[in-house]
Amino acid sequence: MRIELHEILIKDLVNDYVDNKEEGVYGYGGKLNIRPKYQREFVYKDKQRDDVIDTVRKNFPLNVMYWVKNGDSYEVLDGQQRTISICQYVNDGYSINDIYWHTLTDDQQEQILNYKLMVYFCEGTDSEKLAWFRIINIAGEKLTEQELKNATYTGTWLTDAKRYFSKTGCAAYQIAKDYINGSAIRQEFLETALDWISGGKIEGYMSKNQHEANANELWLYFQNVINWIKVIFPEYRKEMKGIAWGELYNKFCKEKFDSAEMEKEIKRLMMDDDVTKKSGIYPYLLIKDERYLNIRAFTESQKRAAYEKQDGICPICDEHFEINEMEGDHITPWSEGGKTQADNLQMLCKDCNRRKGKK
Repeated sequence: MRIELHEILIKDLVNDYVDNKEEGVYGYGGKLNIRPKYQREFVYKDKQRDDVIDTVRKNFPLNVMYWVKNGDSYEVLDGQQRTISICQYVNDGYSINDIYWHTLTDDQQEQILNYKLMVYFCEGTDSEKLAWFRIINIAGEKLTEQELKNATYTGTWLTDAKRYFSKTGCAAYQIAKDYINGSAIRQEFLETALDWISGGKIEGYMSKNQHEANANELWLYFQNVINWIKVIFPEYRKEMKGIAWGELYNKFCKEKFDSAEMEKEIKRLMMDDDVTKKSGIYPYLLIKDERYLNIRAFTESQKRAAYEKQDGICPICDEHFEINEMEGDHITPWSEGGKTQADNLQMLCKDCNRRKGKK
C-alpha cells in the first residue's frame, strides 16, 4: 500500500473545474473525480463553506484530504465539500459577505490560488485500500462502511449501480422505500441490495463485478425481490419495513404460497396480544420459528404464584427444584391457541422444558 503526501496548489485544483449534475464534478485538469455521478448529495451549509475560504485567505492549514489514485486519475475519498467550496468560490459561484471572487484584488486572488492543500494519494490493492480507509475513518462527515467499499471498488460496475441505488429519488428508492430502512444517498439502499444478492459477502461480490460494464444483474435481482414481496404479501403494513427480505426471497422464491391464506394468518397474529414483535410475523409465516414473534413471557409474579401452587414440584419428572431452576411453560402451547395467562402456566424444570420444546 502506497500513501504519499502531496502539496496541491488551489490553482491546479480548480483547473478545468466542471460541475454537471448528470456527468459529475471534476477538477485538477479533469483528472480528479470530485463527486462521481449519483454519489452522496451532502453539501456544506453556508457557514461551513465560508469557513473554508476564510481559512484559506488567512493562510491557515485546512485538514488533510485523501484522494484515491486510479492509474492517471484520482477520486476524492475525503475532502469533497472543502474541494467543492473552493472551486465554486474561485468560479464566482457564491459570495462571502458580498465579496465575490471577481471583486478580489489581483494579489488577493493570487494568494488563494497559490495556497497549498495537503493531500494524501492512496494507491494499492483493493484490500489494502479498504483497510487503510477504515483506519483513517475519515474525519468530519464520516463515510459509511458501504461508502468505504465504494471508494475501494470504484469502476464501471459501481458507476452503473449508483445510477439505480445511490441518488435521492432513484429507481430503487421509488420501488422499495416502504420496505427498506436508510438513505439512498448514504449508500444504504445499495448496501442492502448487495447484502441480499451476495448472502452477506459484499466485498467479494463487488470485487468480482468491479469491471463489469453494468449492474444489470443486481438491479434485476432487486426488482425481483420487491415484486415477490408484493405478490406474497399484497396488503402493505408499516411493520414490513426493514425486514431482511432478500434472505427470505433467496430461501423461498421458488415455493408456492396462498396469499389470501397468508393475509388471514397475518390479521390473526396482528391481533394476538401475545405476539410482541409484529414485524416478525412475516419471517415466521415462511420459516415457522416462533422466536421471530417474541411471544409474550409470563411475568415473574405469575411464575412465583405457579411455583408456590406446585410446591416447587415439576409435574413431568415429579422432582423438587428451586424457582431459579425452573421455567414458565404454556400448558397448551401458544401455537395451539394457548394464551400467556396464569391459568395456562406451569413451572417445569429446565431439562423437562427443553425436552417438551423439542417435541
